[in-house]
Amino acid sequence: MTATEHYLALDLGAESGRAMLGQFDGRRLSVSELHRFPNVPVRVPDGLHWDALRLWTDIKQGVSMAAQNHQPLASVGLDAWGVDFGLLDRQGTLLGNPYHYRDSRTDGIDGPAFKQMAWEEIYRLTGIQYMPINSLYQLYAMVLRQDGALNVAETFLMMPDLFNYWLTGEKRVEFTNATTSQCYDPHRCAWADPVLAALRIPRHIFPEVIQPGTELGPLLPGVAEETGAGPLRVIAPATHDTGSAVAAVPAQGRSFAWLSSGTWSIMGAEVHVPIITPASLKHNFTNEGGVGGTFRFSRNIAGLWLVQECRRTWAAQGETYSYAELADLAARAAPLRALVDPDAPEFGKPGDVPARIQAYCRRTGQAVPDSKAAVVRCALESLALKYRWVLEKLQATLGFRLEPLHIVGGGSQNGLLCQMAADACGCTVLAGPAEATALGNILVQCLALGRVSSLAEGRQIVGLSFEPQHYQPQNRAAWDDAYQRFLTLLEGSAEEKADHVH
Repeated sequence: MTATEHYLALDLGAESGRAMLGQFDGRRLSVSELHRFPNVPVRVPDGLHWDALRLWTDIKQGVSMAAQNHQPLASVGLDAWGVDFGLLDRQGTLLGNPYHYRDSRTDGIDGPAFKQMAWEEIYRLTGIQYMPINSLYQLYAMVLRQDGALNVAETFLMMPDLFNYWLTGEKRVEFTNATTSQCYDPHRCAWADPVLAALRIPRHIFPEVIQPGTELGPLLPGVAEETGAGPLRVIAPATHDTGSAVAAVPAQGRSFAWLSSGTWSIMGAEVHVPIITPASLKHNFTNEGGVGGTFRFSRNIAGLWLVQECRRTWAAQGETYSYAELADLAARAAPLRALVDPDAPEFGKPGDVPARIQAYCRRTGQAVPDSKAAVVRCALESLALKYRWVLEKLQATLGFRLEPLHIVGGGSQNGLLCQMAADACGCTVLAGPAEATALGNILVQCLALGRVSSLAEGRQIVGLSFEPQHYQPQNRAAWDDAYQRFLTLLEGSAEEKADHVH
């Protein structure tokens, strides 16, 4: 019988971070939360930033808690969100607080950027969807502002790579997160030098790219002593949190769709070569790196950000709700009354999202949601209909049907949204595991240490360890009618323009 081994997954999301303890006995995998901490952006006069030092303190606390209570640990892996980065100087010192992707410095960046290189050419060389938050455009904003940090920078590190550098002293960028930057060429498996040159971004700052499962080394002596973890092995998982989540999708074959549901919803399919075609360009699909020689052919959707901002707005007004309470409220509201495009520009920045939803409905001649229940129901139903829109475009581009739809991540616990997704998309939905990101992180650690032989075996282990919830489509006629109304909202909108990017 195989002895149970313990692994630590450090998972940093856009709203919170967790230190998750994984236990693997050779057949089944379990995870439990050791430490949860908020990830709150900080606004200062020059913009919106991540509080990197606060996160670093919590990362070390998570390692310390795991080491004190669960020695020995086999290894630790860290994943985080995509696109954001830190810059180091020649001495390895962080040059300023990393910017938050919702900072306004990239607003309108497409105009000047595409004068330097046509959007179609950038997409051909990178295979990444246009979003102004991408690292490429953040860096170009620094070029346009003549930012002094870029002039003295020696090393570019994505956020998980920055924390891995502080853990181990290794300055390398992991593949799955490198691809989110839009600075990487997936065909050449190298940084996209022509794109960087066209936008006058210094090439020398980009370090070696490593594959998920690479062992970075032991903890630095100072970190090992401070945390009490000793020479703990640090392994780079799929450091992009969605890459880790998709690695833990308990699926078989290739004809399934996956949806990573959290602050962002990201829907896609797993492929083995990048798909960079006129159709993928038209629909703004992306090719982000995956585990085991795969790519995540996918598209970002606003996700539960709208509900999170509603909750935050109401809390600031003195009314606090849990996410479960908001879902219960929405379940009692009248169905399919008012709809919005979740990806409309007015919903992209922090602020009074409930008022923005009401203004959108008023502007488009719909019934205005007049209660918190109606606002949340509008957000969730609109999100489910956007899932259908993306799934249809995904299937048309690939040329075959994708079923079932696997929903993983925190949003898989929202039974109302999962049922709405099945209803809107007209397909079977399998929901769970909720902790897919931590599980995928741990699976890659197990792969690196030879405890699991393949990604397919790892997914079988997840399926044995966590029984998914099944949802079947209902009320098809009502949802089909609502979808036609939803399509009229997209006509002439930012979404339609995204279908024909510049």
